Amino acid sequence: MPLQIGQRYTRTAIILHWAIAALVIINVILAWTFDFLPDSIAQPVTNTHKTIGIVVLGFALMRLLWRIGHRPPPFSPAISRWQVVAARVGHAALYFMIVAMPLSGWIYDSAWEWASSYPINVLGLFEMPRLAWVANMAPEAKKVLDEWSGAIHVWLSYVLYVLLAAHLIGAAKHQWFDRVPTIERMMFRGVARE
Repeated sequence: MPLQIGQRYTRTAIILHWAIAALVIINVILAWTFDFLPDSIAQPVTNTHKTIGIVVLGFALMRLLWRIGHRPPPFSPAISRWQVVAARVGHAALYFMIVAMPLSGWIYDSAWEWASSYPINVLGLFEMPRLAWVANMAPEAKKVLDEWSGAIHVWLSYVLYVLLAAHLIGAAKHQWFDRVPTIERMMFRGVARE
């Protein structure tokens, strides 16, 4: 049975969801390649990773603002209460991560001792500013922050991998094992323009 309009996410929410998902996947792939790249292209790939991170942060903030004014569609009554609670907690954690990952990366980049030598052009639109409160720190404090923020960024990435896997497994389970049209809620077909 096809989903009704009120059972789907809005077109804007869908666009932001898939844009963020695609950019996060690209950034994960880029991050996995850093250690295997020759020095000649390592920095441009790293800068692309940073640029994508800033774009994800912008899209994440847009998605959060959109969500405030546009409630998501209700869960199917066929989904048990504990699974609804788990989905809500998982979604909240994903929202947190799509903000925390770029912010921790921005702090990490701003604390990098060579940051001023490697400006980052964001999609040809502007140069990504370094965080002034980090860039203006004493060198010793900045070095400590560089190490800590780098470690936090890496550990957050592991948490993100787990959350993404749980999100995908949950959606697949509901869609194909429980026969609850879950994935269709985030697809364009049948969505009203909004």
